[in-house]
Amino acid sequence: MYRENYIRSLRTELLSMVEDYLTPIALRYGYSETPLETNIKWRPLVLVLGNYSSGKSTLINEFLDADIQGTGQAPTDDSFTIITYDSEQDNGSRIRVTEERDGKFLLNDPEYPFESLKKHGQRFISHFKLKKVNSPFLRTLSVIDTPGMLDSITERDRGYSYQDVIGDLAQIADLVLVLFDPHKAGTVREAHTSLRDTLPAKTFEDRVLFVLSRIDECTSLTDLLRVYGTLCWNLSQMTGRKDIPMIHLTYSQRAAGNDVTQGESGYLHYLENQREELKTAILQAPRHRLDNLAAFVEIHSERLSHLLEALVNYRRLLRRFRLKFFSTGFLLSLVAGAGATLFAYSNPILSDFDQNYLVGGGAGIALLVFFFWSTVLRRMFTKRFNRKRLAEVDSLTTIENQTRRDSWYAVKDYVFSYMRKTGGSFSLGQIRQEFNAARAVFEKGSKEIREALNELATIRHDDPSDQVAQEMPNPAFLREPEA
Repeated sequence: MYRENYIRSLRTELLSMVEDYLTPIALRYGYSETPLETNIKWRPLVLVLGNYSSGKSTLINEFLDADIQGTGQAPTDDSFTIITYDSEQDNGSRIRVTEERDGKFLLNDPEYPFESLKKHGQRFISHFKLKKVNSPFLRTLSVIDTPGMLDSITERDRGYSYQDVIGDLAQIADLVLVLFDPHKAGTVREAHTSLRDTLPAKTFEDRVLFVLSRIDECTSLTDLLRVYGTLCWNLSQMTGRKDIPMIHLTYSQRAAGNDVTQGESGYLHYLENQREELKTAILQAPRHRLDNLAAFVEIHSERLSHLLEALVNYRRLLRRFRLKFFSTGFLLSLVAGAGATLFAYSNPILSDFDQNYLVGGGAGIALLVFFFWSTVLRRMFTKRFNRKRLAEVDSLTTIENQTRRDSWYAVKDYVFSYMRKTGGSFSLGQIRQEFNAARAVFEKGSKEIREALNELATIRHDDPSDQVAQEMPNPAFLREPEA
């Protein structure tokens, strides 16, 4: 019981840290269109990808122990379907879909973490839906079924960017399953793009599991080995990895029938452990949730602090430019005033005027020059300065290693957009304060998060709550970041 309470406490603290310190910065500087905590406050998510007819829906039905998703050899469903748990209907009755809602509901209900997907347009919204199912399998996680990836379809055919959508979903998923079937161990174009570009950019390698499904359709063990080898080769080419990624083998006993392990498919009983390992790996998604949340805080606090660091450097350069500019203008105005006064004294016509008038005239000339310099010329030279800084935006930061390079490339466009939108007119004091807060979350908060997770690993499931409560300190990493 204490372990569960500790986990809930850690999760609450993580969400509070994001909501209180990172989200205000992210929204103010255009880093995110929606609060960052929206993406992480819901249940653990398992994203299921794959070629059409690769067995995605069949595998989901196998785990749910009911025919929830439509199946078939041809593409049967071109929607993104969120399948989640209905606790109110889990009373031992027949497993079924208890409620269905459309994309407009999903994208506008604050309970769900999908508000940021509105940007993909109406065509996507019409292919986005929710199913609530009273399956015990869903008590600790939710599943996202996706349209099958094809070879000939284009973004124009779909009406939205498929890669952008799965990239956004992969970013908030705790586990990504990529399915293949024996008939298409070679992969289609959309799968190639997803594995080569989209997934590496949006999620971590250890969150992606490769699955060869429908192995009961291999006519013999030799046939299975040939398919497996082909898939290994294709994956090594697409992912660019020198090592062969782990590939889980599975099939649906519900779809294949009870006699599948007889005759030519008799080898399948040797692979039952593979099916169980895959199911266990999926059910581990909630245990990875805290690690993923910690990584979420670390990544976004680092990126936001990098973004603010660049803006602080810009404001420092602008302040230095303005100081130099006004100093130059002040000196030029003094020279102009003095020159005008000397000219007046040396001019026979003007020299007869009262000395006070001559000095006052020189001072007036100096003021006029300084006014013109500090208004008209200041705007002109400031615009020129801003254009130069925008053209050389990379000079606003130092990139001494790959981590800094990755961080900068993730925020560079946001820095550029904010500088262009504001024209450089923003408060250096506020930027510094926010930078210190984000940096404190990254350096201090992230460290304490990891320490709390290490403490969690020492808590046994059978520890008496009172004993553990006395021995283990409460998580206390949510503190006021030092300014």
